[in-house]
Amino acid sequence: MRMSEIDKSNYSAEPLIYGRDECGKFQGLISKAALTVIEKLNKGGYNGYLVGGAVRDILLGKTPKDFDIATDARPEQVVALFKNSRMIGRRFRIVHVRLGREIIEVATFRAAHSQSSASAKTSTDGQLLRDNVYGRFEDDVWRRDFTINALYYDIRDSSVIDYVGGVRDLRSNILRLIGDPEVRYREDPVRMLRAIRFAAKLNFKITPSASIPISSLAYLLQEISPARLFDESLKLFSSGYAYDCYKGLVEHDLFRHLYSVGGELNQSDSFDNKFVLSALENTDRRIKDGKSVNPAFLIAVFLWSTMQRYYSEYQRNGLPARVALLNASDRTISAQITQLSIPKRLTLAVREIWELQSRFFKRTPKRANRLYYHPRFRAAYDFLVLRSVNEADLKVLGDWWTLYQEVDETQRKNLFGEIETH
Repeated sequence: MRMSEIDKSNYSAEPLIYGRDECGKFQGLISKAALTVIEKLNKGGYNGYLVGGAVRDILLGKTPKDFDIATDARPEQVVALFKNSRMIGRRFRIVHVRLGREIIEVATFRAAHSQSSASAKTSTDGQLLRDNVYGRFEDDVWRRDFTINALYYDIRDSSVIDYVGGVRDLRSNILRLIGDPEVRYREDPVRMLRAIRFAAKLNFKITPSASIPISSLAYLLQEISPARLFDESLKLFSSGYAYDCYKGLVEHDLFRHLYSVGGELNQSDSFDNKFVLSALENTDRRIKDGKSVNPAFLIAVFLWSTMQRYYSEYQRNGLPARVALLNASDRTISAQITQLSIPKRLTLAVREIWELQSRFFKRTPKRANRLYYHPRFRAAYDFLVLRSVNEADLKVLGDWWTLYQEVDETQRKNLFGEIETH
């Protein structure tokens, strides 16, 4: 079944229109930049609608962060309307309009396509490689992934237009794919990751028809570019719902297709898994507290056990500790970046977090002071504390370094004296 063959008999022939009184207050929740883009499209003779996550979040009583617009204007027509805009993408051609500090994404209505279309291309597995077949408003809804993301808001009459029962699913806390789930996942395997992320973020239940095929189709993620997978992994683990995303990824056999190097973490009763879950909980807590998080920290956590295994192997083969660590780090990261295109700035940070772990044991005044002022000290310290929760032998060390940061210079001297007397 291709996209053009979606069975629409399960959906209303005519859309449900929710008026101002039924869909709640949108005024004040849509950014000025997004309103400006829609109004200019409408004045230019085109139709522009707020669509997707922003509509979904406002209906859920949340404040949206991103604003996407769907229109009947072609990309080149959008660019002609807005000076500060540019076309991006080959697979899906869209326009980014920059107004002040904000970037508004504008996409042309899309339609179903045939294999013979020059504007579309599908792989033998059914994955959409190129998809720039434009259509009408009535066609565009069937190209969306989930019903809750296929809602359109019309600023002209403050109404929400719903062809697929998205409002109903929002009110029922259900995540439902539009069309045949297996076909939709084959078209774009990243939809499996999006299903896990939305279910975690919104605390929604994925319908059985959308959930069951995921494990058997997880291998399709191997066909996605490492750069795109890395972007998706950031969304999964940097949104404040990393813990639930991880559990969902493991449950549906997806995690190893992101971090195959750390695939042993799928064992729920292992030490490594407890270590990872503690890190995920800590990351979510920091985000909820408004603190910054560095993706390198979780990457270091995910790959730690693998690096340690390689490290032990090199030491058994007679390599000095420092050389063994460098080789183990290189081997681990080199294997991982074939799967996720992790930027060098992050892999360097991961290496430093690992390398600093051994330096926590060298507690002389000079070495401790030098380590304390290392740019990566805080991340490495947090990593040590996380390890100490599950490794009793490290707890004393972690407590010592906690005190080191809390006391003054005179008291620090006493800390070193305590080490010498033990």
